[in-house]
This record gives sequence, C-alpha cells and structure tokens, in this order.
Amino acid sequence: MFNSLSDRLTATFKNLRGKGRLTEADVDGTVREIRRALLDADVAVPVVREFTAAVKERALAETVSQSLNPGQQVVKIVNEELVTILGGETRRITMAKYGPTVIMLAGLQGAGKTTLAGKLAKHFKAQGHTPLLVACDLQRPNAVKQLQINGERAGVPVYAPHPGVSSEFEEATGDPVVVARNGVSEARQKQFDIVIVDTAGRLGVDTELMKQARDIRDAIKPQEVFFVIDAMIGQDAVNTALAFQEGVEFTGVVLSKLDGDARGGAALSVASVTGKPVMFASTGESLDDFEVFHPDRMASRILDMGDILTLIEQAERSWDKGEAERMAQKFVDREDFTLDDFLAQMQQIKKMGSLKKMLAMMPGAAISRQQLEQFDDRQMDRIEAMIRSMTPHERVAPKIINGSRRARIATGSGVSVSELNQMLERFGEAQKMMKKLAQGGGMPGMPGGARRPAKGAAKGGNKKKQQKFGNPAKAAQAAQEAANKKAQAPSGAAFGQGIPKDFDPSALNLPKGFDKFLGK
Repeated sequence: MFNSLSDRLTATFKNLRGKGRLTEADVDGTVREIRRALLDADVAVPVVREFTAAVKERALAETVSQSLNPGQQVVKIVNEELVTILGGETRRITMAKYGPTVIMLAGLQGAGKTTLAGKLAKHFKAQGHTPLLVACDLQRPNAVKQLQINGERAGVPVYAPHPGVSSEFEEATGDPVVVARNGVSEARQKQFDIVIVDTAGRLGVDTELMKQARDIRDAIKPQEVFFVIDAMIGQDAVNTALAFQEGVEFTGVVLSKLDGDARGGAALSVASVTGKPVMFASTGESLDDFEVFHPDRMASRILDMGDILTLIEQAERSWDKGEAERMAQKFVDREDFTLDDFLAQMQQIKKMGSLKKMLAMMPGAAISRQQLEQFDDRQMDRIEAMIRSMTPHERVAPKIINGSRRARIATGSGVSVSELNQMLERFGEAQKMMKKLAQGGGMPGMPGGARRPAKGAAKGGNKKKQQKFGNPAKAAQAAQEAANKKAQAPSGAAFGQGIPKDFDPSALNLPKGFDKFLGK
C-alpha cells in the first residue's frame, strides 16, 4: 500500500547522508520533497501542510544543526511526526463493565464491513472471548448469507432472523433496528461477551443511510462504533469520514484493503482530520489477514525501517511449540536435518501467512522491492509437492535419489527435473548450515560464526604444550617424571583404565552369553 510513498521518502533521505551540517536550504529541499511525496500519496492537503510545517520547525532547531548526524535526526523527526498523524499510540477496545461489549460497524457499501465482522469475530475468539455476529444488513443482496459463511469460517454463531434480499430487484422488508436490538438481547441471554453488529451501507453518503445507522446506535448503545473505510478511496476519504463522524459519531477507524496497490493517503488523513484513532487494519481476503493498528510500527514500515515486533507476534501466535522443541532436541543430539524436517519447518512458516508480506516487514525491504514483487508464494507449494512425492526413505536419505528416482518424483509433483535438482541443491546447503550450527560453528558469513580452529589444532590436535626449562638438571628431572608416569599408566583400555585380573563379569548382571564380548 505505501510502497510508492516509502520509496519517495527513502530516496529523499539519501541526499542527507554524509552531511556534517544541515543548512536551511537543505531542510527546505527535504521538506519540499516530503510534501510532494505525501500529495502524490493522496494525503489530504491540510494534513500535508500541518505535517511539513512541524517537520521544518523541528529540523531547523539548534539541536539538529549541532548534532553529529543531522541526517538521522531529520529521519527521526519525520518518524515521530508520522506517528502523531497516524494517531499517536495504539488504542484498545473499550470493554463493557456489565453484559456483552457491543461493537457496531458503519461505512459505505463495498468498504468491507461484512468481511471485517468475520475477521473481528475470529480475532476475539482467539483471545478467549465468545463473540456473536448480528446480521443487520438487510438491503444488500446476499449480505446475510455472506455473514453466515464468514461466521462459519470463523467458528462463531450468527444471529440472522431475517434472510434479507437475494437480488437487487427485491425490496428490503425487515427492520434492521429491531434485528440489532434483539441480537443484543440474545447475546445477553446466552452469555456471549462480545456482539458485532454488521449494518448496511450505501454507494454514497445520504440522509437515509445516516438515519438508519443513528437509529441502530441509539437502540443498542454500543461501546464502540467502528467506521470502516476503504484505504484505496483516495482524497474523498476525508469528506466521507467527516460525514460519518457528524452522523454516527464513531469511536474508531478500521482501514480495509491495505494490501491493495493504491497510494494509501486515507490512512494518513483520517486519523488526523477526525481525531479518532485507527484501531485495526485489514490486509487481505483471508480471515487471518487482520492486525491491530500500531501507529509507531506503521510509521516504521513507511520509512522502510521494518516491523520486527509484528513479525514476532505473528510467529508467537502460529508457531507450534512442540515442533520447535523437537527441532531443538535434534540440534542437541546432532541428528541430521532431513527433508521431513524441512517440510515441517516450511509448514510452520506458511501458518504465519504470506511470505512476501513477512519479508516486506524486514528493515531495508525497499532495496529489494523488485525482487519481492517477483516472489511467488506458490513456490512453497511446489516444494511441498516435491517432498510429498518422495518415499519415506528418500526423505531421510536424499543421496539415494538417482536419475530414475528424480524423474519419478518430478512427474508425481508436476514439476520439471531441473526444478527438483535446484530444490535438492538448496536443501543440501541448508543441511550443511544446520550441521554447522549444531556443531557450534555458527552461521557461515555471519559475525562470530564459522569459528576457525586454533593454531596447531589442525596439525597437532589437542597436544599439551611441552614445558621448557632453562636449567638442564630440571629438564632432565621433568623428563624422568614423565617417563615414570607413562610406565605406570594402565594399557589396553579406551579410557586409560585396564580390566582388573580378578574382575567377574557375572557381577554386572549382563544378558546370557554377553560376557564373550568383554574379552580376556
């Protein structure tokens, strides 16, 4: 979503690198480029003016001009101002003290309210809550059916006493206000602790839409009213948000379709203009493509600083602790890394979501933006098909995979032999790296990794350094003592201890006939 804005800002800051002191002309030029980047990203003009004025005022301060690295100081200022216009800090849901917490969704038709209702329900269920979905959109064709499908996918019940309309030629007959009121009563009786009310939208802001939304709000008295806005809406986002703020008085904003290729100005405008925080962000079609909106993390993404915290949270939610412990034990036991292990690790990564999105959260992702765009997440599916086309023995011992086996595996997985060869070659490199890590050698090419043996270790092994004496008499005495110790040492045992002559094997309670392996 913010790719173009991120690229423009990153290019602007490159001009500040290496400068020991910033002049007023440098600051003016930087602020001018920031202004152009924000306007190109469809950020509202009043927001751009306020933002650039704050950046310029702080950048011209004496503390910046006297700092050792003024370029980094300007980046820090821009980051802090971005956090401010995005809402300042993360805000959590206001929970009801008694009874269920009621959340009402409002917005234009097509903004993604019904899909968001399913995502919210799954999000709260994962946190241990018991949500209930209420279908109050009775005028959009099949809106009730869509909500029921989303509820089934999320594993959450749906209160839908009225089926709504099935085509645009039917006239809506149900009363959404009554459905909303009865839905909250149903949740209170059956002890659901969260109620998510999906309301109808319009193609544009009109009086009928606002009246219906206001009536539903007055009937159910929700703790939260979320204004759902399409992040691809552009400059019209501000006008729409102001209209809903006046008509419904929403408490928070939810950005949908953040995975689109639009310029994303809505996200930077709505929170600043309305004064209401962005609560959540929808980043895809799946019910799992949903995250809490953190202004500081979003600012870091825009400035290409990455979002490692969100990446860690996703890993903690989806990673199988049992599988992680199993792999850790394999490292301790120095067992070989097999194709079965490779497949298991790949499946763990797939649970976290799109690999392309995860790579985009890494710092400096803008440098390899073109390679990221060309990356195909389906490559992991092809690798999985190759491994599953192998026999159990081939997965454990891939060295036995000869030409005929490769042809069979490639045919079974629907790939070419060259693709299979490339996968096996990459796996061989991963296997070597894992073996190196298990031996404590570190990762090759990384600081502190691939430690070299000490001098003399390769030639002389672990031989003790012989002590030297300047006095010939002492040297002769030390040599004699060493010879006496060597003569007294027992021989014939691996650990330097011989078998006593009076040793009785029967005292060890060994299996019958085992004493013949002990020798005499």
